[in-house]
Amino acid sequence: MMLQTVGVIELKSIAKGIEACDQILKSAEIRLISAHTACPGKYEIIVTGQLSNVQIAIDRARETYSSYVIDSVVLGRIEESVIKALFGGVADTAKGAIGVVETFSGTSAIKAADTAVKAAAVEILEMSISRGMGGKGYIIVTGDIADVTAAVEHGSQYAKDQGLFAGSSILAAPHEDLWQYV
Repeated sequence: MMLQTVGVIELKSIAKGIEACDQILKSAEIRLISAHTACPGKYEIIVTGQLSNVQIAIDRARETYSSYVIDSVVLGRIEESVIKALFGGVADTAKGAIGVVETFSGTSAIKAADTAVKAAAVEILEMSISRGMGGKGYIIVTGDIADVTAAVEHGSQYAKDQGLFAGSSILAAPHEDLWQYV
């Protein structure tokens, strides 16, 4: 499945999230990737389709449910590795340094991941959004120290600009035992 555009919206109400999901699906020719509850009592919707259709759908939901929206983003030309990570796929091999970007929303973690992998030659080791983490999101990337540093800086800056940055770290030479847990 080759996705070019992804739209994500998080709402602070499950009831309104389900309602918004229905509206999004009826507002433009798009396809639902995921719609689920997230901690603590959030609802997250991820859709794909042509850029203009995804933008229309997300914009309409933002307008209609503005008092419930936590975060949203439309990503045109999203990196394939980010899509793979969204579905649980990760880099095959760990190498070099490790970088982590943690955000206060799953939506901002997805955009931070896309920003990070476009900024430097890194691979996503793991990406987790919203579920079981109090609604937070994080990405873990690997590569050489210069690329990991650049990726973490760029991904973090996006989250900071949105007011959704929770933290970051860079490990130049991770302990050998750590690799089996990241």
